[in-house]
Amino acid sequence: MKLGLATRIVAAGEDGAAKAVKCLQDGGLVAFPTETVYGLGCDAANAAAVARLYQAKGRPSFNPLIAHVADLAAAERIGRFDGDARRLAAAFWPGPLTVVVPKADNCPVADLATAGLDSVAIRVPAHPVAQTILRGFGGAVVAPSANRSGHVSPTAAAHVHVDLDGRVELIVDGGPVSVGVESSIVGCLGAPLLLRPGGLPREAIEAVLGRALAHPVASDPTRPLAPGMLASHYAPRTKVRLEASRVEPGEALLAFGEAALPGVDASTVVMNLSQQGDLTEAAANLFGFLRALDVKGATGIAVMPVPRHGLGEAINDRLRRAAMPRG
Repeated sequence: MKLGLATRIVAAGEDGAAKAVKCLQDGGLVAFPTETVYGLGCDAANAAAVARLYQAKGRPSFNPLIAHVADLAAAERIGRFDGDARRLAAAFWPGPLTVVVPKADNCPVADLATAGLDSVAIRVPAHPVAQTILRGFGGAVVAPSANRSGHVSPTAAAHVHVDLDGRVELIVDGGPVSVGVESSIVGCLGAPLLLRPGGLPREAIEAVLGRALAHPVASDPTRPLAPGMLASHYAPRTKVRLEASRVEPGEALLAFGEAALPGVDASTVVMNLSQQGDLTEAAANLFGFLRALDVKGATGIAVMPVPRHGLGEAINDRLRRAAMPRG
C-alpha cells in the first residue's frame, strides 16, 4: 500500500546530490547508492524521520539501523572507538564494513534508530554518490537497504522504485552497485564479534585484528544486536530451496558454476550467479537475480550449493535467510 508521496527519481550528480541533501534536511526519505546496496536514508537525529523510514519499509522497530557518516571524525562524534574498532576503521573505511560501538556521550542518533540499545552501528560508505551526499549533509544518515522489510535488497534504482514508489520522496539513480551484498558487521563491545557476514570477508577482518572473530551468543531474537540479524530476511515471495542437487518440475534454478543438474532442461528459467565460479561476481548478482526469479511464476527457486569461504559466507547467510519459513 502506497503512502501517497510523489516519488522523484533524479540522476546522480551535483544537482541530484543537492536535492538529496535538501530532502534530508527537511526530514524526508532519500534512496541512494552505496557500494553494497541502495540505502534508504534519513537524518539520524530526526526521530520523526526515522519513524517514517520504519513505516515506509514496514520494518520492525526493534531492528536497529546503521548510521552512515562521511569519515572517521564524523563517526567519533556518535560512537566510542576502542583499539580494535580504530584498526578496522583505518584498514577498511571507506568500505563495506560496519562497526557496532558504544554510543558517544550526547550521541545525536535518535534512540528509535538504535532500537533503544546503548550501542550504535556505524559505517563510512565508499560510493562517491553516498560520499557526496553525506559530506553535503554534514551529519549522520541512517540508511537501511532501500526495500520493503524482508524483501530482497536493491542493487539498482529500478529495484528501489518497485518497492518504495509512493513511500519516499527521492531516489538518486547512481547505476548498479558493485558489491551487491550488505556490509559485514563487527561488534566492538569487548572481544570483536562477527554479527553479520557481508561484503568484507571474515578472513580480511581477522588478518587486521590478528585473531579470530567470535560468534555472538544466542540472544532474544526479537531484539537483534545489529541490522540484518532477524532469522527470516532478504526473502522473495517464491519458496527457496537450498543445496539443490536436481531441479524439480516447475522450479526456477539459481545456479553457480556449471549448471548441469538433473531436471535443469525442464526448469522454468535458469540464472547463474557466476558461470566461472567467481564469488565476487556471485555476490554482486545475488539480490538482482533473486528479484528476477521471484517474478517468473515458478513454483519454487532451487539454489545450487555455493562455497562458504570468502564472500561465500555472506552469500550463504543471505540465502539461508531467504529460505526461512514465513508466516
